[in-house]
Amino acid sequence: MRVIHFSRPRKTPLLAGVALLVLAACDTPLDPDLRGLGEGFSTTEAALNAAPRPQPDARGIISYPNYQVVVAQQGDTVRAIALRLGINAEEVARHNALDPDAVLRAGELVALPTRVGTAAPPGGDVTTLASAAIDRAGDVTTTPLAPATPAAATSAPAAPPPAGAEPIRHQVQRGETAYSIARLYNVPVTAIAEWNSLGPDLAIREGQQLLVPTAAGASPPASVVTPPGSGSPSPVPPSAATPLPAEVPPPASTPVTEPDEPAVAPDLGAQQSAAPASQFAYPIQGPIIRAYVRGRNDGIDIGAPAGAEVRASAGGTVAAVTTNTDGIEIVVIRHADNLLTVYTHVTDLTIAKDQSVSQGQVIGRVRAGDPSFVHFEIRRGMDSIDPTTLLP
Repeated sequence: MRVIHFSRPRKTPLLAGVALLVLAACDTPLDPDLRGLGEGFSTTEAALNAAPRPQPDARGIISYPNYQVVVAQQGDTVRAIALRLGINAEEVARHNALDPDAVLRAGELVALPTRVGTAAPPGGDVTTLASAAIDRAGDVTTTPLAPATPAAATSAPAAPPPAGAEPIRHQVQRGETAYSIARLYNVPVTAIAEWNSLGPDLAIREGQQLLVPTAAGASPPASVVTPPGSGSPSPVPPSAATPLPAEVPPPASTPVTEPDEPAVAPDLGAQQSAAPASQFAYPIQGPIIRAYVRGRNDGIDIGAPAGAEVRASAGGTVAAVTTNTDGIEIVVIRHADNLLTVYTHVTDLTIAKDQSVSQGQVIGRVRAGDPSFVHFEIRRGMDSIDPTTLLP
């Protein structure tokens, strides 16, 4: 009997060659997201069609029909943004689950709780104005400064609403991640990271407002799946696993003895030398509405009612009294040890260049504004110092 042996064809090289030809002929990039297999879904189309984030206007604002967001600059805080736009910092911070003085990443989005108008508050960049005044302190009396370039020009119009579909505004819930939000809206996680300037670890926080881009020309989904974790009970924190022991009151029969005469504590203050008085004092009393950030805000902004008296922080000689083209008056006072103090947004000045002033002497009044405030700096030469480190 003749036995016929069949050998199994070797298809691997042939299949590999066909696969390479298919890949070479493909006009669209491959989606590395493997959720397109089985009953999942593919993000290839979303990855190809997700529109880039629009450019902000001169104030840093991106406006949509239903909301506005601000693009943070390097070193910005919520308080700095609110001050530039003339809005309440605490309200903006609560809306974004942020601390008002937390430093933001460059490009990070901050959602505005209410819409703002088209003009930025007057006055320009006070740090630039103050630096220019110090540069000219040796030879300027009342000559106006050259116009400074403000962070957001007062005459700059707001940009028109971006074309295309309005992105979805998503508030992060407990337990969500950038990946789970990307799956929720069927967009690549890289698009969410780029639109919201997330860090390399893609970290997000509970309560954060994220913009989720939709495919170019597409509309947001009519219905949204319930966010992950919604409706599920939160885990009990370890600190609450074991209740604190109940306080046991002393037995009723235990008498409470009282001394016949109150004990006299030793007067430690009389045994110690008094603390040295600070060389500088606050020019006006009020909340600090914008903190010191070297290179961004080289002083502090102190909120105060318009017309309140502004006083010299320390004794010295008036080195410069200047006014810029926006009418912002700037005073520079020279002190011992090559120290300078700078005051802006002050009006009704009562001092002049080369005049000697004493600590606490009234030099002017708070300029009206919304909000009204005094910008105050302490410098050693041209180097700025955090005023709060030298103030009482």
